[in-house]
Amino acid sequence: MTQIEKQYIDLYNAHHGLIEKPCAALLNEARQKAFPLFEALGFPVKSNEDYKYTQVQDYFAPDYGLNLNRLPIPVNPYEVFRCDVPNLSTVLYFMVNDSFYQKESVKPVLPEGVIAGSLNEIAQSHPELISKYYNQIANNEKDGSVAFNTTFVQDGFVLYVPKNVIVERPIQLVNILRGDVDFMVNRRLLIILEDGAQAKLLICDHTMDKVNFLATQVAEIFVGDNAVFDYYELEENSTNTTRVASTYVSQGKNSNTLINGITLHNGKTRNNIHVTLSGEYAEANVIGMAIADQEQHVDNHTYIDHAVPNCHSNELYKYVLNDSATGVFAGRILVRKDAQKTTAFQSNKNICATREAKMYTKPQLEIYADDVKCSHGATVGQLDENALFYLRSRGISAPEARMLLMFAFTHDVIENIRLESLKDRLKHLVEKRFRGELSKCSGCSVCQ
Repeated sequence: MTQIEKQYIDLYNAHHGLIEKPCAALLNEARQKAFPLFEALGFPVKSNEDYKYTQVQDYFAPDYGLNLNRLPIPVNPYEVFRCDVPNLSTVLYFMVNDSFYQKESVKPVLPEGVIAGSLNEIAQSHPELISKYYNQIANNEKDGSVAFNTTFVQDGFVLYVPKNVIVERPIQLVNILRGDVDFMVNRRLLIILEDGAQAKLLICDHTMDKVNFLATQVAEIFVGDNAVFDYYELEENSTNTTRVASTYVSQGKNSNTLINGITLHNGKTRNNIHVTLSGEYAEANVIGMAIADQEQHVDNHTYIDHAVPNCHSNELYKYVLNDSATGVFAGRILVRKDAQKTTAFQSNKNICATREAKMYTKPQLEIYADDVKCSHGATVGQLDENALFYLRSRGISAPEARMLLMFAFTHDVIENIRLESLKDRLKHLVEKRFRGELSKCSGCSVCQ
């Protein structure tokens, strides 16, 4: 144990009653089990191969404030946030730091039986439902950052869609970071789609103030038999924000899931994605992109487990790195002994636009079945000088030519989005990002 872990262990021992007081019993039961695991594991360090290029332990070293008393944050997100994605009519929810914002301007209209809202409140009003899923697939035993989140989390967001219910309108959750001092937030997401259900969830991360933030997030996603789920994450945080997130997905037979994560602007980011294909004929599409410059750092670590036969996975990640930015991608596909007829494809392609930018990539296949179709590969390169020359010879300026080539490079990631209005808007945001502009939504005070 280092002094970094000790400060949080001492904090929990001194104030666990305060942490537990406002929380549902099942959150506290999970907390009490997770704390000794965190004590034993500590935060991940570089000697752990999975964290070789991202020193997560150091992220937790500063003295951050935590809102253990659940004091209200003085902000009305409906006044400061205006999403201007054309034709994207969403059911809108907010989390301010790690508290679900309860004062809805208009009561959301959802299909009968659908539940969406505060994890803490729904865990108290529907304990029999939440207890079946909460903390069931999050890996507290192997990752200290996950055990830490389970220990300190007090609220989050729940989406529950009953059997055969289709939620036509996308659901949007906006995470707003707000604070006058350096601040840590720990939030939890629980997504449950029963058999035959369908839904789309868009999560947007925004930083409102210029202090230092550390955000930990753990998401557990259960996709039942024949269910279809799209999960989009769009990170537009400040360079003073550090994000450590873990997403766990369990899929039933004939299910179809799209996991799409795009980092447009950040400080330091570590994303862990674990997908388990537990039912035959399940399909998982895991797609991601990162655009980074200055000294930004983006690390995506994925693990797709083909546990049964006849499943399909497709994985594509792309990075565009400028200045002294650092990118990391580690993707592992496991095909178990009995998972015959598996098809699994993984691709990681990267551009380092400067000599100072660094990219570390590690695609992996681990196959124990013999009747499979699997491939993986990675490339790291610079912009095509011949293509640049061609565009320059047509009268296009050097900066514009570079922007056009980088934008074209990201095209197939955006095309995998199954929400047309979001796809169109992202094309605009990515273009603005490459032009050196902060990706802002007009009318959104958070982004300005």
